[in-house]
Amino acid sequence: MDQALLTFHNQLPHEVEVFYTSDYCYKCVYQHLVSVKGNNNNGSAVISTKFTLTVRVESQIRNATVCRWSQTYGEGGHYSVWIQMSNAASNPSCIHTEDKRPNSTYLPLLVAALLLAIIVLLCVVIPYIYRRRCTSKCIKTICCQSLQYSVDNDVAHSCEAELNATKPKPTRLRSLDTFRGFALTVMVFVNYGGGGYWFFQHAPWNGLTVADLVMPWFVFIIGTSVVLAFRSMQRRGVSRLQLLRKVTWRTVVLLMLGFCFLNYSPRDGPLSWSWLRIPGVLQRLAFTYFVLSLLQNFWGQKEIPLRVYHWWNPVQDVVLYWPQWLIIILLETLWLCITFLLPVPNCPTGYLGAGGIGENGLYPNCTGGAAGYVDRWMFGDNMYRYPTCKEMYHTTQPFDPEGVLGTINSIVMGFLGMQAGKIIIFYKGINVHILCRFLVWAVILGISAAILSKCTRDGGFIPVNKNLWSVSYVMCMGCFSFLLLGGMYFVTDIKGWWNGQPFIYPGMNSIFVYVGHSLLGFYFPFSWEMRFQESHWEWLFQSLWGTALWVLIAYLLYRKKFFLKI
Repeated sequence: MDQALLTFHNQLPHEVEVFYTSDYCYKCVYQHLVSVKGNNNNGSAVISTKFTLTVRVESQIRNATVCRWSQTYGEGGHYSVWIQMSNAASNPSCIHTEDKRPNSTYLPLLVAALLLAIIVLLCVVIPYIYRRRCTSKCIKTICCQSLQYSVDNDVAHSCEAELNATKPKPTRLRSLDTFRGFALTVMVFVNYGGGGYWFFQHAPWNGLTVADLVMPWFVFIIGTSVVLAFRSMQRRGVSRLQLLRKVTWRTVVLLMLGFCFLNYSPRDGPLSWSWLRIPGVLQRLAFTYFVLSLLQNFWGQKEIPLRVYHWWNPVQDVVLYWPQWLIIILLETLWLCITFLLPVPNCPTGYLGAGGIGENGLYPNCTGGAAGYVDRWMFGDNMYRYPTCKEMYHTTQPFDPEGVLGTINSIVMGFLGMQAGKIIIFYKGINVHILCRFLVWAVILGISAAILSKCTRDGGFIPVNKNLWSVSYVMCMGCFSFLLLGGMYFVTDIKGWWNGQPFIYPGMNSIFVYVGHSLLGFYFPFSWEMRFQESHWEWLFQSLWGTALWVLIAYLLYRKKFFLKI
């Protein structure tokens, strides 16, 4: 899977060396691929088909480059490169041929997308037809009763009252549960491997993939939920001390779940402190939740005087909470100062690269710059040992994507979610204002991210980087989050065109689904040992199957009114 065979036929009288580098790897040193002796000798090598490769053939005698090219190879394909003397000149040349046609890499994905589209269409059309039939019967009943008994509007009003009584009154923001469930479903899918496709896995270093979108969405939703939940408890008369106890208890439980359960599996063997990971996903979510709750508990419970006119009314959801904004600005300033001013031994100050063979191999032990240095100083070996940059950049240093400095920007991301929650509360009932403000925030954050990254993967002032949780990454994800939440709010809560199924079910049981799939996800029937690993068919089916099972479990729990809460 994601591999091809490349054979070199050397018709020159002397030996040649073949080197390669991935175009996704930023300024990476060429790696040796194969040596091919002269006089019609051959040499073969297996290459990756995930990204475009730049291949270079060098002559040992002339000490010069014979030929060089960039190409994206197809999965399962066999290719030949004929190195020979050109007839027109004395310089050697390389001729490329395709010996075996590659597989259709994206055919499984297209088939799965088509089947899912058909299922979604059926799930939308069938309930719509059913509702139309029920509505028609109700109208006929009302009309017949009105004509038969000649009662003015009493029957109509009573029927309407009965219909309204049968309709459940929404007590939760459906768009928020739907957004949470959508993010969780995507997370489960990518954790099962995403069918083996590289864009469903985390980016090697800079840049964005689908897997890089999920974690910030969760953090954003936490911020929104904190504001809405505290508002509800404030109206019920819950004191600040009671809120603080509840927040502390929930934080401790999340920390223990992440540290004791999700860090360890029986298949890992005896529990040992020597390899136990201290940072983690739930640990970061817990700490972010705790800080955001403190901000809301001490500086966030204010009534908004909408009827009182002030010059700052258009930005009152910002001005009234200036202590929170001051703390967030100080936190971001702290991140910037540590990232760009902290001296790191044997590394340039302000380094944001992956290290290894990147940057022409000048800084092999500088993975993550200040962020990696701080984590290695605090946690030692008790951190993530297989960062996403390890395979491509050939790094040797451990690096944890849930490290200390990244947690600072995680709090900033959650604070953007708090801003969305304040907008929903301040402008309740004025949906146009809510959607417009969501759009304004999305535009501001999107433009800021574009400026910081220069709309490039590696060439910006601060590249978009999930491993570092760079400020440009936070702004980019904040832009996406406002757009997604605004779109779902419009479709589910305003228009009622969609009730959020099936994402609303895991969204209302997110802790259960996340912990469950982390502990049991790699056991049957959620996954199995694959036998057909030459293509993406079985892996994609397994990923979709495991994800669908957890959505089904969440639906059954929803029917049973079981919701795991902390």
